[in-house]
Amino acid sequence: MSAFDLFKIVLKKAIDVNASDVHASPGNPYRLRIQGNVVPLKGDHLLHADDTEINNAKSIIDGLKDFDCSYALGDISRFRVNICSQRGSLALVLRAIPFKVPDFEKLGLPPVLKEIAMEERGLVLLTGITGSGKSSTLAAMISHINQSKPRKIVTIEDPIEFLFRDAKSSVIQREVGADTESFAKALRAALRQDPDVIMVGEMRDRETIDIALKAAETGHLVFSTVHTTDTPKTISRLISVFEATEQYPTRMRLAETLRAIVSQRLLLRKDSQGRVVACEVMRNTKTIQDCIENPEKTAAIKDYLEKGREQYGMQTFDQHITELYRKDFIALETAKAAATSPADFERNLQFI
Repeated sequence: MSAFDLFKIVLKKAIDVNASDVHASPGNPYRLRIQGNVVPLKGDHLLHADDTEINNAKSIIDGLKDFDCSYALGDISRFRVNICSQRGSLALVLRAIPFKVPDFEKLGLPPVLKEIAMEERGLVLLTGITGSGKSSTLAAMISHINQSKPRKIVTIEDPIEFLFRDAKSSVIQREVGADTESFAKALRAALRQDPDVIMVGEMRDRETIDIALKAAETGHLVFSTVHTTDTPKTISRLISVFEATEQYPTRMRLAETLRAIVSQRLLLRKDSQGRVVACEVMRNTKTIQDCIENPEKTAAIKDYLEKGREQYGMQTFDQHITELYRKDFIALETAKAAATSPADFERNLQFI
């Protein structure tokens, strides 16, 4: 059996056991991330450094040091692939991506996210650490627009993950490295493609953030992700990439264009049947806008999230974690470990 045949068997096994990621390096067993834990695949599933396929792949990416792409395993699943050089050979990590775009109900997302997806213009950010489900939530929001409105949607991804078919909307998907050189160049070009909605896979640098703000300022609805863990940290991160002289006007622009920030964590389900999403949701109001404009008030946003739940659908992590615990989705130990403030969580329990 060739390395490639074994590789496909391992990927099929990963899908069968609902693994989120596959890890491979020469001389070691394949490992699968299942419910957050990386475990070795049992059996003689070794990736050998001298396999022809490995050497061929290495010759392709030599000089690049790392390489991102996507791979389809027949009609079973797609994978986001990262290949990197290590100790003279290669290491691979593959993230499983279903062919079917997940919907809000399947992901267990708060209903308010449907309202956020229906905004006409402005900036919507999905945040969280790697592997927190940002891409799935973003795909669900784009799919909701596609199924609901006659709009022109342009996505810019690295690489393309979920595939969208035109429904009520027309969707163009562009991949960095294959269809365009960078997020910033593709975003600038997108503004000339008559879009209503633009999805940028990630806002990594000043240029991309600046163009995204311009797009939102000129009447487009812009979605993107940021590797931050909550609303105040997201605002601080976006501002910090600009020079000191640019930071005040950038705060004003962000306060004006921002529509929502949704921050996510994935928590182990009590029944051990996968993981469940815990969300912090911020929607921009006059009060929140004032907190964004004034750096000394930004940290106070958390207080307004708690107060804005009934009227605006906002919530803190601890409020949502309490709700997940009340509905018996997560165990008490999981809830306490995930809580931003254990004291707030304990206080919320008193109202159950």
